[in-house]
Amino acid sequence: MHNSTGAGNGRVVAVVVTHQRLAQLRVTLPALLACDPQALAAVLVVDNASDDGTPEWLTAQSDPRLSVLRLDENRGGAGGFEAGMRRAMRDLSPDWIVVMDDDARPEPGAMAAFQALDLSGYDGFAAAVRHPNGALCEMNRPTYNPFWHKGILLRTLLGGGRGAFHLGPEDFATPGLRAIDGASFVGFFVRAATVQRRGYPDPALFLYGDDAIYTMGLSKAGHRLGFDPSVRFEHDSSTYSAADPRIKPLWKVYYYHRNLLILYRIATGIFFVPVLCLYLPKWLLRLRHHRGERGRFLRLFGLALIDGLRRRTDRARAEVLRIAEGRR
Repeated sequence: MHNSTGAGNGRVVAVVVTHQRLAQLRVTLPALLACDPQALAAVLVVDNASDDGTPEWLTAQSDPRLSVLRLDENRGGAGGFEAGMRRAMRDLSPDWIVVMDDDARPEPGAMAAFQALDLSGYDGFAAAVRHPNGALCEMNRPTYNPFWHKGILLRTLLGGGRGAFHLGPEDFATPGLRAIDGASFVGFFVRAATVQRRGYPDPALFLYGDDAIYTMGLSKAGHRLGFDPSVRFEHDSSTYSAADPRIKPLWKVYYYHRNLLILYRIATGIFFVPVLCLYLPKWLLRLRHHRGERGRFLRLFGLALIDGLRRRTDRARAEVLRIAEGRR
């Protein structure tokens, strides 16, 4: 790939995956197109078969940096990112690809801050992601794999929990580039040369964990990922609710647990079995929140366990939906 913009890290192409959230896309796309073309060369929106007015709205946009890839079915986040990254590599000549959901966008100056970094020696990079109110976005905190770092593993075992192996407020407040092991697909930049070498996210994962599986897989293969808090993204997400701990809709029970098992196998190595024994009871405790649908929860959970342990990702989505809806 080539540096055709004159910008520090070359030609950056954004890939945004959207599904039925036109109101969010109306905020995200203008935020991207407001970036200096030297800092952001092109934007590709992947429309996951939306029927909420998204196709018509996108057709009405005239910015020459915008490309649209409309899929004929909803392939989930994983399928959307895989398709979008493939199209970007084929048609848009990137040096770097940056990926995000439709409810996430760079803050003003973020792309220029990325271009100002010296990323020689790095193959991927994670932005600092916050909610619109400025609070750190829990689901998008970059991570270390405790099983690759003895000190972090010890802190985790001594009660540090997620905070022991995820970047926290002090990391977001401390300037400078530092290495990480994994990241989310909100403000994640990956070199085109790395994509050429290592491939794409697995579209069969559909949703949940596809970003952690991809980025942790890059680290495991010897690629170096970085983080610097000067590159700031906003994520206007309300996915998780403390008031309602259920997994909704119910079909997500399958993908959530199956993909976590695949991720844990990558992350834990020889510790996979003891970690599985630790987490299985915790996952089953979620059953108590699903009154009236516990039988369906257990069927989906059982399939997730079988497929996750076998690393099987080809189960038809129609079967998962049928079980979740209680149809025979």
